[in-house]
Amino acid sequence: MSSTKVGSSPDGLALQPPPAPTDAGDAEFEGLVRRQLELLGEDAGREGLLKTPERVAKSLAWLTRGYAMDAHAVVGDALFEESHESMVMVRDIELYSLCEHHLLPFFGKCHIAYIPNRRIVGLSKLPRLVEVFARRLQVQERLTEQIAHALEEVLRPRGVGVVIEAAHLCMMMRGVEKQNSRTITSALRGSFRTDPATRDEFLRLAHAPAGVAR
Repeated sequence: MSSTKVGSSPDGLALQPPPAPTDAGDAEFEGLVRRQLELLGEDAGREGLLKTPERVAKSLAWLTRGYAMDAHAVVGDALFEESHESMVMVRDIELYSLCEHHLLPFFGKCHIAYIPNRRIVGLSKLPRLVEVFARRLQVQERLTEQIAHALEEVLRPRGVGVVIEAAHLCMMMRGVEKQNSRTITSALRGSFRTDPATRDEFLRLAHAPAGVAR
């Protein structure tokens, strides 16, 4: 029997989200958080922690709201016929996500570019696409591929490039405790992979200092 969930695919790149959790599970979720506090040696009944289970349940629902979002719906009708054939890039898109291994945050910036194929997308939709996939339990490698795949599926461009630079609290607060490390991942599709000049231009712009375009 396959373990692939409804709305997902083995490679994790499906655009349709799995079913969203319902409010019926709120009380159960709060009970689990309360039990976690007890297992940590805390008094879950003391004043400062009385509402913590409710706050944590609401917080995690917000932080993982991407499960209830769909890439096609987010873009909607913000697709426009246009003859522009040069690179379109939005860089320094802030992202916040949760590492699925330790449920600790990772955060950083995403740089997205594409080469139109007679169609462009509203610029504000690119950060929204990032949110669809960042607001789930993630690994940075998969997140990068999912964003590239979604843009490729929705826009059908000549090429797509995505670079993410992020800091992971699972490396900073625990384990190796390396405070200044950054993880960089990239996904290149179409002309960004096959055309060295396009790839070099994208990577140069993506890694340029903030506010600098050369």
